[in-house]
Amino acid sequence: MEHRKIRGNVIDIHVAIQGPSDGPIVLLLHGFPELWYSWRHQITGLAAQGYRAVAPDLRGYGDSDAPAEISSYTCFHIVGDLVAVISALTENKVFVVGHDWGALIAWYLCLFRPDKVKALVNLSVPFSFRPVDPSVKPVDGMRAYYGDDYYICRFQEDGDIEAEIAEIETERVMKRILTYRTPGPIIIPKDKSFWGCKDESIPLPSWLSEEDIAYYVSKFEEKGFSGGVNFYRNFNRNNELLGPWVGSKVQVPTKFVIGELDLVYYMPGVKEYIHGPMFKEHVPLLEEPVVMEGVAHFINQEKPQEILQIILDFISKF
Repeated sequence: MEHRKIRGNVIDIHVAIQGPSDGPIVLLLHGFPELWYSWRHQITGLAAQGYRAVAPDLRGYGDSDAPAEISSYTCFHIVGDLVAVISALTENKVFVVGHDWGALIAWYLCLFRPDKVKALVNLSVPFSFRPVDPSVKPVDGMRAYYGDDYYICRFQEDGDIEAEIAEIETERVMKRILTYRTPGPIIIPKDKSFWGCKDESIPLPSWLSEEDIAYYVSKFEEKGFSGGVNFYRNFNRNNELLGPWVGSKVQVPTKFVIGELDLVYYMPGVKEYIHGPMFKEHVPLLEEPVVMEGVAHFINQEKPQEILQIILDFISKF
C-alpha cells in the first residue's frame, strides 16, 4: 500500500492507494469519526481484483491538512478536494464508494461533477439530505425534533464538544462511537453521561480490534476532532449554498446499502424515503436499496466482505 499527499482544493490531501497503476480507480470516502483506515478491508479486496483503490483522509482528518476556519469545510471545499484528487490520478471517470459523511459528499460530487463518476455505491446516508429550499435550516429542524443534546446540535457551537472530548480519553471516545448500536439518535447530554464512567471498560465487537482503535486514537490525538466536527457546522450553510441545485437529480448509476440498526435509518422520514418512490425519483439510475439485517452504522467495518462483494458485483457491470 502506498501513502502519498495530493494537492486538493488549496490544501494537501493524504491518500492510501493499492492496486495496479492501470486498474480502474475506486475512490473510497470515509465518515465521522473515521479515516482512510475504515476501508482497510475493501482496499486490499479491490486491489486483489485488479482495481486501484484510493482512500483519502478527508480534509480535517488524519494526515490531510486541517484548515482552522469553520468556513473551510463546506460541501464545495470537500468536493473540490476530491475533484483535484481524481484529476491528479486519472483523466477517466472513477467509481466512488461513500459512507456516512463520505456518502453525503459523494452525492454532492455526483450532483456537481457527474463527468467524474462512472458509478456510485453509497452506504448509510441516502439522498434525503438533497438540496432543498435554501431558506430552510436543517439543524433547526433537528433541534426541534430531538432537542439541544442531539449530537449534531451539540456539534454546532465552536469548541463546545471539543472541550468535552478533551476531558475524556480519546480511546473511550472512539470505542463509544464505533460500537454504538442503538437504532435511534445519539444524544450527548452535557453531564458527559453518554461516554460512561472512566473505570468502565467498553467491550469491542469481533470486527474491531484494539489495534484498530489504537490507529484511530493515534491520528485523532494528533489532529483533534475539530476538522470532522466542522463538517456538521456547515449543515445550514451547505443548504444555502446548494440553492442552484434544488430539484436536480443524481444522474449516476447507484447502489445503496444501509444497516437495519443504523441510526440514520431511524432519522425522521429516512426509512420512508428509502423504501418509497422519492429516492428513485431523485436518483433515476438507483438499483433496489439493500437493508442488511442486524447490522449497525459502521457497516463497511462490521461486514467487510459482504460490502466488498456488493461493491465488486455492482461496479463490474460498467
